Amino acid sequence: MTNLEETNSSPFQFAEGELLLVDKPLEWTSFDVVGKLRNTMKPLKLKVGHAGTLDPLATGLLIICTGKLTKKIDSFQAEDKEYTGCITIGATTPSFDLETEIDQTFAYDHITEADLLKAAKSFEGEIEQYPPAHSAIKVQGERLYEKARRGEEVELKTRKVIVNSFEIEKIEGPNVYFRISCSKGTYIRSIASDFGKVLGIGAHLSALRRTKSGDFHVDKAWKLETLIEEIRKQKVDNQQ
Repeated sequence: MTNLEETNSSPFQFAEGELLLVDKPLEWTSFDVVGKLRNTMKPLKLKVGHAGTLDPLATGLLIICTGKLTKKIDSFQAEDKEYTGCITIGATTPSFDLETEIDQTFAYDHITEADLLKAAKSFEGEIEQYPPAHSAIKVQGERLYEKARRGEEVELKTRKVIVNSFEIEKIEGPNVYFRISCSKGTYIRSIASDFGKVLGIGAHLSALRRTKSGDFHVDKAWKLETLIEEIRKQKVDNQQ
C-alpha cells in the first residue's frame, strides 16, 4: 500500500497490488475515477477497482485497489463508513438529493432543534431502508438510475443497515449539518428522505462527503490530479 508520505521513496507496485486512497472530486462517478487511473497506468494491463461507490454529487474517500489487491475489495467494502454532509429540510426531490429538481416544499419554521435531535436519534441502531430509485443497484442487469431516468417504476425492497451514530453538528435555517457512522450499504440519501418523513415536512440531501472507511481517513487521501501527476512522473523516471 502506498500513501502520501511513502510515495517519494517507494515507487508504485501496481501489478503486485496498490491500495490508493483518493478524495473523489464533485460530479465524478466512482467509475470515472477508476477509468482515469486505469488509463494513466497504461500500457500496463491491470485490474483496477474501487471499494464502495460514491454518488457523483458526493465527495470524499474512495478506496482504489490495483493488481492482486483487487481480490481484497470485498473485505475493504465491508467496513463501516463515516459521512458528513447537509440535509435540507422542507423540500423533497425524486432522487433524494440535488440530482433532480425540488418537487414539493413544506413549511419548516415550527421545527425546533429538539425535534431535529430527536429525529436523528430515532435512526440509530438497526433500521430498514429503501434504496433510492436513482441508485446504482442493478435490477435485471440494469442500474436503477437508468430506469428512473426513463420514468419507469421499479418495485424496491428494503434492506437492513446499522447506523452507529447520527450527530447533528450545526443548524442554519433549513440546512442541518450532520455526521453519520454506519454499516456498508447504507444510503445516506434515503436517511435524508426518511429524516424529513419523521419530521413530517420532507427533506433531501444537499451535500455529502465520505470521511472514513474502516481505518482509512480522507485526510490521508490523494487529490486525484496530484495522484495522476505522481503516477506519470514515476513512469517517466522508470523509463530513464
